Amino acid sequence: MEKNSNNAVRTISTVMMITLLGKVLGLVRDRLLAVHYGTGMEANAFLTASRIPRVFFDMLFASAIAASFIPIFSESLQKKGREFSIRFAGNFITVIGALTLLLSVVGIVFSGPLVDLFASGYDAETASLSIRLTRMMFPTIFFTGIAYSFVGILQSFDEFNIPAFISVLSNAVIILYYPLLNSRFGIEGLAVAFLIGWSAQAFVQIPSLKKKGFRYIPSMQVRNEEMKKVFALMLPVMVSTWVQPVMLTINSRFASYLYAGSGVSAIEYSTNLYLMIIGVFILSVTNVIFPRLSRLEAADQKEEFTETIRSTMHISLFFVIPLMAGVMALSAEIIDLIYGGGQFGARDTEITSKALMFTSLGMIGYAIQNIISRAYFAKQDGKTPLIAGAVAIAADLALCSVLVGRFSVSGLAVASAAAGTVNAVVLMIPLERRGEGFLSGKFVADMLKVAAASAIMGIAVRRTASALTGVLAGIPGKLLVLGAATALGVILFFLLTYLLRVEESRMIGDKILRKR
Repeated sequence: MEKNSNNAVRTISTVMMITLLGKVLGLVRDRLLAVHYGTGMEANAFLTASRIPRVFFDMLFASAIAASFIPIFSESLQKKGREFSIRFAGNFITVIGALTLLLSVVGIVFSGPLVDLFASGYDAETASLSIRLTRMMFPTIFFTGIAYSFVGILQSFDEFNIPAFISVLSNAVIILYYPLLNSRFGIEGLAVAFLIGWSAQAFVQIPSLKKKGFRYIPSMQVRNEEMKKVFALMLPVMVSTWVQPVMLTINSRFASYLYAGSGVSAIEYSTNLYLMIIGVFILSVTNVIFPRLSRLEAADQKEEFTETIRSTMHISLFFVIPLMAGVMALSAEIIDLIYGGGQFGARDTEITSKALMFTSLGMIGYAIQNIISRAYFAKQDGKTPLIAGAVAIAADLALCSVLVGRFSVSGLAVASAAAGTVNAVVLMIPLERRGEGFLSGKFVADMLKVAAASAIMGIAVRRTASALTGVLAGIPGKLLVLGAATALGVILFFLLTYLLRVEESRMIGDKILRKR
């Protein structure tokens, strides 16, 4: 048991490091966009155009591919063997390829109405550029559909490193565009670079697939037993995963009326950074535990299934709660360091940092929702996440309508965070009623200790950053401010949670003491 636990920790750690590299490159990519284009017309148009195909892919295929394919493929491997499963995977890839290609064509044809849906507050020039860029980038859906299908196969074969690496490659392609070609081809050339980068995600996985013994056998059978199971699970799963892309659509539409359209850039930059910060850890965890949960469910190992959820949630929130406090305390410094400079001025920093600070309130809900939803998907239950997603979307729309007019981008961010938390709570209720949830007296007590330590840490970090900001200037100074405040926060948090006898801190502290 200890050996399996160590293997899981090593796998998650490796995936996390690769994911972190990809996220850091994504951050560099966004910084280059901010420095070159700020929150002006071209940046707003480009961010809307790049968001539209991603939202539609996320709504229709992203989580649905993983959540419907991996459980059925894992079940097929156990019950029908490798050869049969490989043929099934080839059939699945063909069907997904056809559907995403069709969606790409439809998106190109209807780019005008889609831009109006996402950003009805744009002026004619910004809207026209958004439409052109959207048409150029819509084919990313096809390549992403193939790439995600490959990811599902590799993860089912317990290969996690290459699937985690694909974002590293795509971001590297886009980053190289700026010094090499941006001055010549501008924002439209950047759209082409995005298309090339996203298509590379599929091609880079082919050697690993061959090593695992996979060979593509094209087939278009939509009525065989496995594909029927996939479609039966995909529809409710697909609808249940609409919550984040639909909320992004709602937020983008409201943001297009803020600050002469600059609200779109502010919410986009802050959301990308937020997802990078929280996603490095949570998505690394869920990508590793989901295939395991699927196998445990297929083998009817219910106690291990529930224990996996409980232990994963405990250690995840141990890191997420202080992370939330730290990001909220340092939001202005983080935004200024990462995006500040060039076309991204003080006003841009102010509104984007407000968006980041209040969006970060949703980190706990984001973590819970992502982990618990994988439990439902592993059980091939898409109905419950569907209901939770619908409630969250309704909450986001209602809260945006109430808060945005009064609090601008801060209200928009609070609405998004609150809606994500609602999603998590609705998902928790059925599991807790069945006795399959993670809440217990000890769990709640531990999390209250973590929250108290995080609050103290957040106050100390904020005061440290404020004291040093006036003394240290420039990029090195900004780095030192963030570094010093972060180091203090980490040390203080672990010291407090160690004294409060929180399990994770005790384990880390004991290991350090033993080494001495």
